[in-house]
Amino acid sequence: MKYNLLGNTGVLVSEIGLGTMTFGGGAKWGMFGTLDEKEAGYLVDLALDAGVNFFDTANAYAEGRAEEILGKTLKSKRHQALIATKVRARTGPGPNDIGLSRLHIIRQVEESLKRLNTDYIDLYQIHNPDQLTDWEETLRALDDLVRSGKIRYIGNSNMTGWEIMKTRGISNLTVCIISKAANRIIHSPQGRSKGRLSLP
Repeated sequence: MKYNLLGNTGVLVSEIGLGTMTFGGGAKWGMFGTLDEKEAGYLVDLALDAGVNFFDTANAYAEGRAEEILGKTLKSKRHQALIATKVRARTGPGPNDIGLSRLHIIRQVEESLKRLNTDYIDLYQIHNPDQLTDWEETLRALDDLVRSGKIRYIGNSNMTGWEIMKTRGISNLTVCIISKAANRIIHSPQGRSKGRLSLP
């Protein structure tokens, strides 16, 4: 397995990671896959044996079930894994059960830690931009979580290059110590439109 640096952190991550969108199924997420705990555990073990150390999930995948399954399958192997999860998507019916407000981020990191059965998250990512919340609010909440040790690094997902540069500029102008470690985009030979806009 080849390994690459995670941003400028000095941490090495496998060139190939294992995504968990197919773990858990459910009404909304079943169209992506319905792997149960046993099947997912088999995949995680195969990945670890192949040298994969990067596992990507999200609080919204299978309504949190994907995080639970990943947490159970990695329980005794946590030291071998770098876990990335995400925040922003709707997690309940309430008006504050979505977004990148301090309230939602703090609640969701606590829920993710419980589901993943871990004391810390290696990479906590903004799943999508939030048009209702000021970036300062979001970045300060993430900065506080890094300082508390609940998350180690932050990153983003599905953001354009100009959005990434805006958040970097804001973090340079505020007291935030944040340096984003990763940018996750969906890019394939068939779908390149995001890729053109995602490199700052």
